[in-house]
Amino acid sequence: MPDNQLQIGKATLSLAMGDITRQEVDAIVNAANTTLMGGGGVDGAIHRAGGPAILQECKQIRETSGRCQTGCAVITGGGNLKARYVIHAVGPIWHGGNANEATLLAGVYSHSLKLAAEAKVSSVAFPSISTGAYGFPVVLASAIALTTVKEFLRTESTVNDVRFLLFDNQTYDAYVNALKKIDT
Repeated sequence: MPDNQLQIGKATLSLAMGDITRQEVDAIVNAANTTLMGGGGVDGAIHRAGGPAILQECKQIRETSGRCQTGCAVITGGGNLKARYVIHAVGPIWHGGNANEATLLAGVYSHSLKLAAEAKVSSVAFPSISTGAYGFPVVLASAIALTTVKEFLRTESTVNDVRFLLFDNQTYDAYVNALKKIDT
């Protein structure tokens, strides 16, 4: 098996470099902020590619539920994306590791996968949540992300294809190294 892929029961966990907005999967995960109103990085790219329908759904969620708390996620339609759904996941801002960041990051991956399973999707693409502007160290974040996803895929679920779409070589290499350390 290639070093960028792991088989977990009937499910596949894989790593690739690329643009998450172009993925042909059932759902993509957005590294959102608590306002759900779009932003920079992955969040801005998803809102631009998906068009105004995504923002409109986010506004409706805000009106009924308020902001999305750190460690949580909400789901909308995919707008103009190839993906049917966008899961807006709010990861933690890195404050040195003493503000429960690791638990919050694991929680956001877990919550995103639960939403995907509830929507009965089979394929999900994630970015590296919180490692850009939020400053979470990518080596630590990759281990948390992959371990959390691996544990989820060990359970019975409709989700059987999880991809991490990584934006640069440094992030990709960190995820490949973390994947090598995970035992099935």
